[in-house]
Amino acid sequence: MQDAPFDQARFRQALGRFATGVAVVTALAPDGGRLGITVSSFNSVSLLPPLILFSIARRANSFPAWQAARHYAVNVLSETQESLSDRFAKPGGDRWEGVETIDGRNGVPLLSGSLAVLECAAHARHPGGDHEIFVGEVEALAIGDTPAPRPLVFFSGRYRRLDTAGEAHLAPSDSLFPKSWA
Repeated sequence: MQDAPFDQARFRQALGRFATGVAVVTALAPDGGRLGITVSSFNSVSLLPPLILFSIARRANSFPAWQAARHYAVNVLSETQESLSDRFAKPGGDRWEGVETIDGRNGVPLLSGSLAVLECAAHARHPGGDHEIFVGEVEALAIGDTPAPRPLVFFSGRYRRLDTAGEAHLAPSDSLFPKSWA
């Protein structure tokens, strides 16, 4: 039996069935210009040391500048920041016009109103097919003081909202993750 050709559209559709949060990663280019890109490929890697990862397509116009960045920040977006996600997801134009920022500890622009911001030093990069995986060591963080934070969620090719009407279930207090996740 011969395998059917790999169907990239169905692969993308399958990946879209995994709900993700949305973040904008920001950095300074070697020439001092500001970089920003929307990602949903953001993960924690390690608690000790505190490491995170995100990936960027190699075809991105700003890819060489991202490779040279020594520091960056992951800005976790709230559901009220959908327009920021759209702005930083599209190539071209002045992404930064009218965007309120705060300078981070290494000069990296941080997006005001984010649910959380993780300021990182570049730790490692790894090939990942048509993307490159960036691993950052978290050096500082800030958690927004929104009374009832609601993240921007992406699922099946669209932004979604969390339904808070249901009862939330907490992980057991004796472990970081439920035992079935180990």
